[in-house]
Amino acid sequence: MEFSLDTGNTAWMIVATGLVLLMTPALAFFYGGMVRKKSVLNMMMMSFVSIGTVAVIWVVYGYGLTFGSGENSYWGNPSGLIGLNGVEDSASLAAGSGVPFLVMAAFQATFAIITVALISGAIADRTRFAAWVVFTVVWVTLVYSPIAHAVWGGGILGWDNNLTATSPIDFAGGTVVHINAGAAAFALILVLGKRKGFGKEPMRPHNLPFVMLGAALLWFGWFGFNAGSEFAADSTAGRAFLNTMVAPALALLGWILVERIRDGKPTSLGAASGIVAGLVAITPAAASVDTWGALAIGFVAGALCALAVGLKYRFGYDDSLDVVGVHFVGGWVGTLLIGFFANLDEGTTWAGAGETLAPQNGLFYGGGLTQLGTQGIVALVATVASFVITLMIALAIKHTIRFRVTEEVEITGIDLAEHGETAYEEAK
Repeated sequence: MEFSLDTGNTAWMIVATGLVLLMTPALAFFYGGMVRKKSVLNMMMMSFVSIGTVAVIWVVYGYGLTFGSGENSYWGNPSGLIGLNGVEDSASLAAGSGVPFLVMAAFQATFAIITVALISGAIADRTRFAAWVVFTVVWVTLVYSPIAHAVWGGGILGWDNNLTATSPIDFAGGTVVHINAGAAAFALILVLGKRKGFGKEPMRPHNLPFVMLGAALLWFGWFGFNAGSEFAADSTAGRAFLNTMVAPALALLGWILVERIRDGKPTSLGAASGIVAGLVAITPAAASVDTWGALAIGFVAGALCALAVGLKYRFGYDDSLDVVGVHFVGGWVGTLLIGFFANLDEGTTWAGAGETLAPQNGLFYGGGLTQLGTQGIVALVATVASFVITLMIALAIKHTIRFRVTEEVEITGIDLAEHGETAYEEAK
């Protein structure tokens, strides 16, 4: 395809890339406020170091493993893409939109970064920083790249091999980012075990204003995440932008409604968490549902995720900051509800033009159950692949360089032991 630069689309994609990169420091605020004083710096550093490792890996070989040629392969072929130098703009996946290759590569890098950082919240308060750094390198290579290659590059884990009857709809990464990160988080939880005192002593967020600030910045950055995934400044991007506003808004209300009924009081933590749950759920559906679908997805995600975060106490797994309850459950909710609410006949929605297998409308828009079945298969494949491979990585790290801090460090505080500093004087 001959490349013709579109300055409007390019300008939008540069802005969108900056917005998505902002999401990782925003996540550091969100997660940092949710942990105890003695581990806030370690928690924030786990997000920040993910930028360092994944950004470097991405430009050296990660992009090639993800988007290099090679259908029916585990990874893409990185030949000619090492270092991302000398690549023609026509090689861009979105060459038809007039966006240069390097802008697209940078945009995709921010997705890989935030996916890795999301996992860290599940293992807060008990993880060796050096082990986490190693994990980020190995995981983005062995898990993120193959799953992203499957969804966006026709890899062996993908759905173009008679696995589904229709093309799946995952506009901005519900499987690649949220289900992937949530399944990986659960695998790490099982390997690292519970925090000392989990279920017996209070482990309340130390700074709720941090949590709310982080949620606000995540919402702001998410407009680039979802609307940017159209790769153009057009009406479909506008649809994704609007849905990214309304779905989290109703998810916030759904979450605090559950709290009000169950606990008697709506909380600021619930409001912030509801926003994130709505953002997660609308991610795969952002450009494929109309306003009513977005509102329904937001409310269901807010209510169900509010209920799901309590399951860790019932089943005894220590998901420190509710990565499984919000991202895994929210990712599944959004992915499945596409099978009910996809409205590809709406003029502003994405209809999957040019796909090998065309997607269909959801059940409530005359499409029957076929698309719902496709969405379920996609979510299940992403879940199993991420969980199994992550489990093997985690066990390897545990039995070689040790994944978890000592009990003494966990009690006294990871910040001082792992980083030689504390966020607050009284936390020493």
